[in-house]
This record gives sequence, structure tokens and C-alpha cells, in this order.
Amino acid sequence: MSSTMSEKILARASGKDKVEAGDIIIANIDVAMTHDLTGPLAVESFEKIGAEKVWDPSKIVIPFDHQIPADSIDSANNHIIMRNFVKEQNIEHFYDVNAGVCHQILPELGHVVPGEVIVGADSHTCTHGALGAFSTGIGSTDMAMVFAEGNLWFKVPETNRFEITGDLKDNVYAKDVILNIIGQVGADGSTYKACEFAGQTVKDMTVSDRMVLCNMAIEMGGKTGLVEADKKTIDYVEKRSNKPYKIFNTDLDAPSLNIIDVDITDLEPQVACPNHVDNVKPVSEVDQEIDQVFLGSCTNGRISDLRDAARILKGKKVAKGTRMLVIPASTEVYSKALDEGLIRIFIDAGALVSAPCCGPCLGGHIGIIGPGEVSLSTSNRNFKGRQGSPEGEVYLSSAAVAAASAIEGRIVVPE
Repeated sequence: MSSTMSEKILARASGKDKVEAGDIIIANIDVAMTHDLTGPLAVESFEKIGAEKVWDPSKIVIPFDHQIPADSIDSANNHIIMRNFVKEQNIEHFYDVNAGVCHQILPELGHVVPGEVIVGADSHTCTHGALGAFSTGIGSTDMAMVFAEGNLWFKVPETNRFEITGDLKDNVYAKDVILNIIGQVGADGSTYKACEFAGQTVKDMTVSDRMVLCNMAIEMGGKTGLVEADKKTIDYVEKRSNKPYKIFNTDLDAPSLNIIDVDITDLEPQVACPNHVDNVKPVSEVDQEIDQVFLGSCTNGRISDLRDAARILKGKKVAKGTRMLVIPASTEVYSKALDEGLIRIFIDAGALVSAPCCGPCLGGHIGIIGPGEVSLSTSNRNFKGRQGSPEGEVYLSSAAVAAASAIEGRIVVPE
């Protein structure tokens, strides 16, 4: 019987010849990630169950990214807990406050290859499916069991495969594509489904663009986001990792596969309006003044996003009364932006550039908004209170829309 990509990966991980959607399986984990915010609870739970040693310290990755540098005594204490755990367990892959956002540095530093099962104590772990892996977010207590046993139970998901066709217009990007899809299917349109992104449009995209699609699979309820590995994937992976990998593809006659055709030929720049990611409209239909622009996050803080924004901002100024915060997603991205002169463009435009971290994305760190303020963000969520005050509002867009809007002080279509 034919199978989907997810079914094939989970069959390999569970030591079975075949699994089907709906099966409950125990899968061996290839990579387990937790960070400074979710890690302390995982460590506490690990100790409560009486575990003494992690199953494999070489397969655990611990980055600090959510509250760095420490912004409170509580966050400083969380960092201490995790640093001590790293030392006690001889965790090989620990990235302190100077590395970047977890979902950027895992693939960037070679921790993700095709065919793996990856879990992270963060809902946007689905990002890594862009490299042909089955990658999903789990809770901190589940992570404690992974630390102890090296495996976890899964219900094998059905698959929604989005066959995307058409050429992107000028100033239309992967972020516009995924916002449009979420707007069409709704926040629960793929609940516990594997969301595959395929079609010629996706084949033409860079690996970074594919990460944008997979990153936001969770915003339509997806269990994971995936793109089948191709030459672009292999070129990306082999520059960064020496781990063995195996490529799996979906059989288009698989029983659990649902194919959804998406034509983006006439797509224009999109924006998700408050307070739901599926409240999506064309930018041309939105007339909204803004107080803050945030360019960054695990969705759109990569070098391509900074280039897109800098191209628009070069020689221009951020509007009076509007502030712009630029946060590269990793130290590697920051370094490239420095070498290419992008940081100078942002500074000259009047933007504030910060060190790699999650920034205002969780509403508890730098760059949060106050009551009545409006933020335009390149991140992935705009729930009430997501970036600060619950009385503020957050809109979501691409980097290009964010840059153009920063110049105008209101949400606009890039010219």
C-alpha cells in the first residue's frame, strides 16, 4: 500500500515496515530540542521521574533564545538551571545567549537532515520539516520522557498536501503564500494533520522560503510541516552536516493523503489582522497606522528577509512616530548582514538593531507594545497580548511589507 512522507519517516523511526494514519506508535527520536523558557520545566520533570542520565547527550540541543540576555531574576535563574543541566549531563550541543533563535540555528548548524524525527519543546519546531524531516512541538513533560528514554508515542497523522502553482509577483513572498493558505483553510483547517507543501512554486523556493511555510503549519492546526527533499535541500544540508540521511517522498495515491490545489498567480501581499492568524486580507484592503514594526523571528529573521527589507529602506527613513526593531535570527545572519552593509542601512533609516533572540514575539522580552499601540510584525502569531499589552494589536506580514510600512507609518503595499 502507498504511504505518505510522514508515514514512511515514522515507520522507519518505530522499526516497522509500514504504519498507517491513525496508528499509535513509539518512535525513536533523532533530535530533541528545548530552550531557556521551556527547558526548566523539562528538567524539573526529568528529576521528578527519578531519571539520572539522559538517553543520549549527543542528540539533545539546548539553545538560549527566548529571554536573552536575562531580563529578570526569574529568567536568570532559568539560565542557571539549564547551564547546570548541560554540565551534569554532558550535553554536547549547548548554545548560550550568543547563538540565535532555536528554529534558525538547528538547521543552520547541521542538526537537521532529511528523514529524521525531531521534537522540540516549542510549537514552531515544525519549521525543520522544510528539510524533509518529521519535526513537531511537544510539551516540557513529554520532553522529560524523551530525555530519559529517547522515544515518544505518536498518533500517525493524515496529510494535507498543498500543491502550490504559479509565479510569485514582485514583492510577494513565501510569507504571503502561507498567510493566504491559512486564511483559506482556517486556524483549525489542518488539525493534527501533516501539512506538506509541494508544487512548482515550492520547488522554485529557497530552503529559507520553505522554512517560512513549514514554520506556520502549526497556525492551521498542523502536527508538522514538510517539504520533500530535493537538490536544494541536499546542498543546504551537506554544507552544514555530516550526519547520514534518508530521503522519503509521498506516494500520491496514499489513502490518507488529501491534496489541496493552491494557485498563487494573482496573489498580492497579504496581512493577518488582529487577533487571529487566519484573519487574512490583502494589504491593499487594510488602512492602519502603526506604532511599531518588528522585523525578525523564526519566521522571517533570515538573511533573505533582511535583504528584502534593506532594499526598500535604503536611503529612506522610518516615519516619525513609528519605531522599527530589527532582530536577525542568528549570529550567522547578523554577521552576513554586517558584511553586506545591511545593518548600516537599518541604522541610517532610524531602526534599532538588536542581538539575535526572539525579541517581542512572546510579549515578555524586549520591544513589547503598550495599551492601544499597533505592531506590524514579521513573526507568526498575532494573538491578543502576544507582543505585550492585551490592549494592543498585532498585524503579521512579510519583511517587504514591514519595511515599506515603516517608511510610511501605516500598513502599505511595497512599491
